[in-house]
This record gives sequence, C-alpha cells and structure tokens, in this order.
Amino acid sequence: MPDSPSRRAPMPLAVYILGLSVFALGTSEFMLSGLLPPIADDMNVSIPQAGLLISAFAIGMVVGAPLLAVATLRLPRRTTLIALISVFGLGQIAGALAPTYEILFVSRVLSALACAGFWAVGAAVAIAMVPVNQRARAMAVMIGGLSVANVLGVPLGAFLGEHFGWRSAFWAVGAASAVALAGVATRIPHIPLPEKKPELKRELAIYRDRQVWLAIVITALAAGGVFCAFSYLAPLLTDVAGLDSGWVPWILGLFGAGALIGTMIGGRVADAHLFGVLLSGITASTVFLVALALFASSQVAVIALAFLLGLSAFFTAPALNARMFNVAGAAPTLAGATTTAAFNLGNTSGPWLGGTVIDLDFGFASTAWAGAAMTALALAAVGVALHLQRGGGEGGRSRSRLIAKSAAAPEAPRDDRQAPAAPSASSVPHPSGA
Repeated sequence: MPDSPSRRAPMPLAVYILGLSVFALGTSEFMLSGLLPPIADDMNVSIPQAGLLISAFAIGMVVGAPLLAVATLRLPRRTTLIALISVFGLGQIAGALAPTYEILFVSRVLSALACAGFWAVGAAVAIAMVPVNQRARAMAVMIGGLSVANVLGVPLGAFLGEHFGWRSAFWAVGAASAVALAGVATRIPHIPLPEKKPELKRELAIYRDRQVWLAIVITALAAGGVFCAFSYLAPLLTDVAGLDSGWVPWILGLFGAGALIGTMIGGRVADAHLFGVLLSGITASTVFLVALALFASSQVAVIALAFLLGLSAFFTAPALNARMFNVAGAAPTLAGATTTAAFNLGNTSGPWLGGTVIDLDFGFASTAWAGAAMTALALAAVGVALHLQRGGGEGGRSRSRLIAKSAAAPEAPRDDRQAPAAPSASSVPHPSGA
C-alpha cells in the first residue's frame, strides 16, 4: 500500500539543487527567442541564420543526451554532474565573448551537449535519491526549474539583451551556472556505483521494450504539439489577434506561469495516477490547441489559452518523465537521456511542422491545428501503452510479473546526506505507475 502524502519522506535538498541547475540550463536554451534580432545585427547574419542557433541547441540535446549517458555510464555521478555544469558555464562565457557567428554556433552546440548530459545524469540522480512513489515529484522539482526559467529567466534575458546588449544575457546565465556548480559540488551526495558495473549491452536492452518506444513517441508528440503553436505565438498575437508587440513578453510570461502551476500539480498527482495525468493532460492540450485555432482572432481567448496551454503541457511533463523511468528503470541513466532526447525531438519537430504549414500559406493559426494533430496522435499512443500495461499481450504479462516481484522493494533512505546506491540493471523495480 503506498504511503499517504502526509507520511512521505521530505524531498532531499539535493533535488532542489538540481532544479536550480535546470533553471540555468533552461534559461540558456530558450532565451535566444528574444535575442535573435540583436544577435543577427551584431553578427551580420539574417534572422533565420540566427534562428539556427536555436535549432543547433535542440539537435545537440537530441544527440548529446544518449551519447553522454553512454560515455559516463561508469563514472561517479556527482563528478559527472560537476564536469557537465562546468562545461556548460564555460559555453556561456564562450558565447558572451564570441567574435564571430561561427564561434557562437560552436558554443551553442557545446552548451547543448553539456546540458543534455546534465539532464540525463541529473534525472537519474534525482530518481535514485527518492522512493519509487515520489519519482514524479522529484522530476517535477527538476522540471520546475525549467518552468521558472520560462517565467523569469527568459524575460530577464530579453530585458538584459534590450538594455545592455545580448552578450549580457550570456554572462548572466554563466553566473547562474557558477551558483549551480557550487550547489552541486557541496550538496549532491556521493551515490555509489552498483557492485556490478553497468554493462552497455544490458543498458541498451531497454530499447527492445515496446513500452520504451511508446514512451518516446508519446513524449515527442505531446511536447511537439504544444511547441508547434507556442513557437509562433508572438506573430499570432500581433498579426492575427491584433495585440501590440509590447504584450508579447507578458503573455509569454503567462505561459510560463501556467507551466509552473501545472508542474507543481502534475508532480503531486502523477505518482498515484500516472496514466490519468497523461490522458487528462494531453486531452486538455488538444482541446486548448483546437480552441486557439478557432478563436485566434479573439484577444481575450488567446491570452487565456496561452496560460492554459502552459498549464496542460507542464501538468503532463512529470508523468512523461516518470513513465520513462518506470518502463526503462533497469537503465536509469539511459532512461533520463532518452526522455531528454524525446522532449527535444518534439521541440525540434513541432516548430518545423508549424513553419511548414505557415510556408504553405495556411496562416499562423494553422500552427495550432497542426499541434492539435500531434497531441491527438500522442493521446492514441497513450491508449496503446495503457492497453499493453493492463496485460494486452505478452509484454504486459511479463511486466506484471516484474511488478509483483518488486512489490517489497524498500524505500530510499530519508537522510539528505546519504543517497542510496545507484540502481543496478537487476535490482530496479518496474512499477506500473497506473
């Protein structure tokens, strides 16, 4: 019987340190959307060329997460996190000092690789420090750092860029990275490697599980659907809804506020009702996207829907993360890496699809229709995953037997200073999460 919320162990401080680190990572990832014009002017490139800096970061995340997860598989977790946040901070300094577009581009790729590795390893560390029934809450704290980045970090980056030059935003993220480095070095506990060293072949075996691939598809489609519309929200607000451009930062901040609230609610509910959160959250995103397409010319509607889309998308995010760890728990680092890659597949494919429908002269509101199509497909994939989870096939029956074997698994210790040993391939339970 799962513990009641009142008897749950307090969340380790180290998990919040990881969330602080993610704030710096997320600010760097998304702040360029408000800095493209000054970067383009300063580097003598077009705005689309400057926009490639955003794509470079997303692609670096997709490629870097699994590669760095494999490369650091047998390295101490805390040492790995210290190295990655250090490289990330140096990437910000390199970007701030970049004399040419090419050097800035390389700095973004370097930062993305370090960011991807930190996400993958950090997620595995957060999961290792909490009991199984608090996985989604732990992931919500990390994702909360991303939500705060959207609420505070990105608008602050735009403000710094407007008043002190775009390079000041990079210096600010570099300073935040230094604070995160200090926290990681002093507060992340030593997490012993398993007695049996991780084997790459064993870790890669998770990709033979249909549920892992379904989790990837669900994550990419759910994230991509929302960001298909969100990426082009600014021109929709000004050209379709007729709002003044001065409203755009505030409405983007409203999306971030919804994201923060959604993360907090989803993180608390998802541990007990994982599939319920997936189904309700993705359904809500689909409905809101359709509403955005239908009422794009209404200023009141688009402002409200910006908040609601942030709420529904990030309400679902902790469950998407926890689901991957549930189905790929035998390889926690690769599970974190795979989730990171899946989210960034969505962050890359969604804006690409939105740009495609705009180029076909369907208008900015069409991005919401395209996004709704993606989230509807994600919803169908959740239905398939739930069918398999309930025993609709040999995979479901096999997983049920694993769940039964792991029912007596002990909880993680509650002392912030001592973390449990990193899960080994033979000892990690596979809870249903339903």
